Amino acid sequence: MAALLRSARLLKCSPALLLQVTGNTRHAPAAGRLYSGYGVVPEQRGLVKDEPSVAVRSKQAQQFDWALAKLDSSVRRTGRVTKTLLLHIFHDICRTGYPSGNQALLMLRSCGSLLPEVPLVERIELSQRIWDKLQELGATYDVSHYNALLKTYLQNEFRFSPTDFLAKMEAANVQPNRVTYQRLIAAYCEVGDIEGASTILGFMKSKDLPITEAVFNSLATGHARARDMDSAEGILSVMKGAGIEPGPDTYLSLLNVYAEKGDFAKMKQTLEMVENADIHLMDRDLMQVVFSLTKAGHQQYVPEIVERMHHERGYVPDAMNLCLSLITHGHEETAFSVLKSFTGLLVQSQTSDSPDLGNFFLRHCVNMDKNIVRFCKDLKDSGLHSSPLQFTLQCSLEAKKTGMAVELMRRMKEEGVPLRPHYFWPLFTHYQKEKNISGTLQALRAMQELGVASDMDTFSIYILPSFPSVDSARTSLKEAGIDVDANILIAAELRAEASRGNLAGLFSLMSSPALPNVDLSAFRASLISGFRGVKLVLLSFFAENVAYFLYNLIDSMNETEVHSKEEQLREYFGLLKNMNISISLNIFRGIRNILESYQVPELVKEIACFHVVKYGGCWSVTSHHSKPVVSICVSMCVVELCLSHQKLERALELKILYEADMTPAAYAMLINLCCRHDNAEEALKLKMELARKDSEVALDAQKYVALVRVLSKHGKLEEAIDMLKEMKEKDVQLRDGTISLLTLTMNTAAMKGDANSIRRLQEAIFTLGLAKPSSNLCSPLITCYLESGNYAGAFDATVEVHKQYNQMPKIHDLICGLVEKGDAELLQNVVEFLSQERGEMMMLYDLYFAFLQTGRYKEARKIIETPGLRARPTRLQWFAEKCIAAQQMEPLENMVDMTVKLFECDRDDMYHCLLRLCKETNDWQKAEATWMKMQEENLAPRERTLRLLADILKNNDKEVPFEVPEAYDMLKEAGSTGMVLGPAPYDTLIKALLAKDALGTLKGMLQADQVPSQLAITRLVQGLASEGNTQDIQEVEALVKTLGSIKLSSMLFVNNAALAHIKNAVELLQSFYIQNTDNQKSSISFVFRKVLDANNDAALDKLSAMVERLCNHFASYRAATDLFLMYLDTGRTEEAKFLLQVLSLTNQDICCILLPVQAAKIKALSELIPDFTEKENIYSHLVKCCGLDKDFSSAKALYERMQAEGVKADELTLKRLALLYKEAGEPVPFEEPPESFSFYADKLKKQRSESMEPADC
Repeated sequence: MAALLRSARLLKCSPALLLQVTGNTRHAPAAGRLYSGYGVVPEQRGLVKDEPSVAVRSKQAQQFDWALAKLDSSVRRTGRVTKTLLLHIFHDICRTGYPSGNQALLMLRSCGSLLPEVPLVERIELSQRIWDKLQELGATYDVSHYNALLKTYLQNEFRFSPTDFLAKMEAANVQPNRVTYQRLIAAYCEVGDIEGASTILGFMKSKDLPITEAVFNSLATGHARARDMDSAEGILSVMKGAGIEPGPDTYLSLLNVYAEKGDFAKMKQTLEMVENADIHLMDRDLMQVVFSLTKAGHQQYVPEIVERMHHERGYVPDAMNLCLSLITHGHEETAFSVLKSFTGLLVQSQTSDSPDLGNFFLRHCVNMDKNIVRFCKDLKDSGLHSSPLQFTLQCSLEAKKTGMAVELMRRMKEEGVPLRPHYFWPLFTHYQKEKNISGTLQALRAMQELGVASDMDTFSIYILPSFPSVDSARTSLKEAGIDVDANILIAAELRAEASRGNLAGLFSLMSSPALPNVDLSAFRASLISGFRGVKLVLLSFFAENVAYFLYNLIDSMNETEVHSKEEQLREYFGLLKNMNISISLNIFRGIRNILESYQVPELVKEIACFHVVKYGGCWSVTSHHSKPVVSICVSMCVVELCLSHQKLERALELKILYEADMTPAAYAMLINLCCRHDNAEEALKLKMELARKDSEVALDAQKYVALVRVLSKHGKLEEAIDMLKEMKEKDVQLRDGTISLLTLTMNTAAMKGDANSIRRLQEAIFTLGLAKPSSNLCSPLITCYLESGNYAGAFDATVEVHKQYNQMPKIHDLICGLVEKGDAELLQNVVEFLSQERGEMMMLYDLYFAFLQTGRYKEARKIIETPGLRARPTRLQWFAEKCIAAQQMEPLENMVDMTVKLFECDRDDMYHCLLRLCKETNDWQKAEATWMKMQEENLAPRERTLRLLADILKNNDKEVPFEVPEAYDMLKEAGSTGMVLGPAPYDTLIKALLAKDALGTLKGMLQADQVPSQLAITRLVQGLASEGNTQDIQEVEALVKTLGSIKLSSMLFVNNAALAHIKNAVELLQSFYIQNTDNQKSSISFVFRKVLDANNDAALDKLSAMVERLCNHFASYRAATDLFLMYLDTGRTEEAKFLLQVLSLTNQDICCILLPVQAAKIKALSELIPDFTEKENIYSHLVKCCGLDKDFSSAKALYERMQAEGVKADELTLKRLALLYKEAGEPVPFEEPPESFSFYADKLKKQRSESMEPADC
């Protein structure tokens, strides 16, 4: 092709002849061809992209998503990108060492009209630099890259040889496509070379390539540039003859042609044609006409074109880009007139009282060294900008344009604007970095010429550091004839020495007799900063700190960690015991409760030794508690020690021995041990004994459910249901774990075929409200019938459960059973029921999965090929997970094969599930066959799927036929051999090792000159925040700032640092309540109020967790009270209700919350706890409320309600009611208590104090 173009000059071929076609409709067969059969199609807008390669190199696996997002956001928001952003992305791509083709394409496409602030020559240089550098780094270029480069040449008006360009493509073995030829034609037409364009057209004819509207548009431009306006105008008729209706782009080409000629009459005529043809030219199109008029020197017509604009959405950013382009091309006057045409729109969006319209214009004029003073005056006089000179000065200082900055300050001084020393600081900073002493002196001289006095800050921070020494500064200033106040210079020298920590030099200066009086405040801060270099930290760890640390250590570990590190914890406990460390009762309870919930009896025994020591063959407590407390704690420890060895008989013997001192906690542990040993009789006996001793004591949910299980198992169904009723009465809340135990209990009955027991238990659980109906809780009833093969009963039970509880469990098992049994009639009934209740599509999936499960693959295929059936990802995933769990390869493989044409089916998900099962079964042959099927489908799998397949093949010593992202072991191996890797492996490592040395990994990555991804940095900072590690968050922030290219939100570090502080604050508050019982009266309502007002959900979650721990582990209710009341104050009744549910509070606990509650909130509280049994407390507070408000009518109604509900009022309440009756002049309807208010108040206070003493203390 290149050789053909070289010989084209010998031919005299008229493009008019080439464009002669017949026909008049776009879609007619004859008219739809050019040159005796060339297809004509509308322009396909955009660049032609090659299909991406499936086997992407591992170093290119992680794309720069953040860069794409940044560029896309910038273009969407402003219609342009900045050169700075583009260079940052380019440098980061280069630092990886492995640029991908997509990254190269992204960079090339951004080097054209998206850079209106950059001159054309610089754009071309930048594009060529990017092309050469990325190619040098190994980027593979295809035809889309060459087309992008061509587009860049066209947009930047770069004159090049199309022949040489094609030769370059041929040398790279890259074949041009239709887009390449279209853009080569445009390149020829830009310079009016119709012959060259005709040669390309002829070649396109030989290749049978379609001619689009873009080709005709280029030819119109080419004829006009060749001064053949008749041919240019004739393009419209040629297009219509070819069956292509001219579009907006064609008319825009003609308008630009007339604009270049200055033929405004033709422009108006063309605009009328556009209106008559019902074609809409966008504002952006008209802006191109404005640009063409201005470049051709016909600015006088610009206002009329601007008036025709409709100010559509996106007009302002497009107009701003037009202004920037005009300024770049040296037409700032026209740009300013355009700016003033849309300032009205900017004024509407202005939110500040001080207008600042035109900032972008002023900044770009500064960057392009334009004379800007006249524009500043115009903006200020018209009220569009409040301080244009000051803003322009700021821009010139940032751009390091000293001459412009000084000139602007002179103008400001002439206008009476005060000048400040800090105006010169950016100049001094610039010269300081460059060690430019002459520039520093020049700026200092300009300060003095403008009458700006230099202060101490200016000298100490910005001037002196530019010189090798203070003496050198004095000499240079003297030689330059610059006068400086000696006192300021000396004070600046003192500050410099102090900040460096040079105490000897500072002492020498201050000891000099010539030292004038200098205020200490002038260098005090620098002196402190100097001393910060050396720190002496003295840590003291008191016993109470150790105890609290121990609790936090256990609380921060999950059950798996505690079990895996049990031996280390025992050694640590022993070490602390040898140090005679004592633990407060509250902390002991908290640690013990956690360890008991984790089922680690040996550790429970070890922690008990902190409180109990053996002396003289008997047990005694090393504390100053009273004797009852001693005996109770002794009995607890003895029983705990026995329970830790699971010896029921020995535990019962000790229980008899210490029966008088047995606590409810000890009974609870014994009951639980009996349940574990399946001893229903002894468990029930102990429960009855506990009820006789203290009827108010409630077991925890797990022990109640254990009782229900063992009792129902041994035929004591009524007693089991009584336990469920007691749970309801004592407000024992079930959690997920205990609900699962209930399901297991009913499944045990199902295995026995005891449907009646299951129904009774389900009815009790759901009626009492202990748990909501769920598929798991309802499934045992259906299982009962399925196990016995009674499918009709199972179906009836399914209908019953669905009707009562709106659940449909075990439906898959039911259908599978019917399919295997061949009961078509009952199966038809089930199908009709499912279709009616769940819809036809869900029914089809149920039937499909049943056929797959039972091996009826022919029937399954018929189901899945039902017309109109769409993919249901959650259903498909459910069956895939079921097959993986049961290691059923055949049904899963058939499902993957059958769903190949299922509408909207994610094929990668299907194959990923199949490969997961291959890995579970270590079936590499099946995995390899799966890879072949994926290729047959032409599927481009995700990285996770490729990685999974690679793992299977590697584990079986098979060759991996593709490249995958680096794995952790490969990363370590590469590091040990000194291999330099890209950022993708490090990113993966940072995300995976957040709990380990993630910060160290980041540092190593930066030392290897690699750039982490935005997501990796975000995850790292969030992980540090969750640990409360504010110091490392600050370190990461400092490291990221050194990169510059990763533009993270500044609030990432602020918010996560705040969360880290909150975590530390939570520990502080928790310690405050645990370590000192006197603090129970102290309120932290302020903290809750601030968090709620700020809607800080993350902080609220942490504080709520703290409240739960304080209540459940330490019986500390003050924080719960404060949070509860804040919820009521802010109208968050649902949150308040949820708080009560989460805390699993007993009536006695709720009384603890009731005591400090303000009377006005009692009604809200009573609504939240409608089943609260101790109503005497609520009514007592409400009567007190009525007394304070002197509200007799409400008090009277309240008393009548108490009488109706049978609530007995205490003497203090009766005393208050009697007073209200007498003040209202009505007879008292009861006998008034004779004593004083204080007498009954003290009596009631004493009673409550006694009743609230912990039962196990």
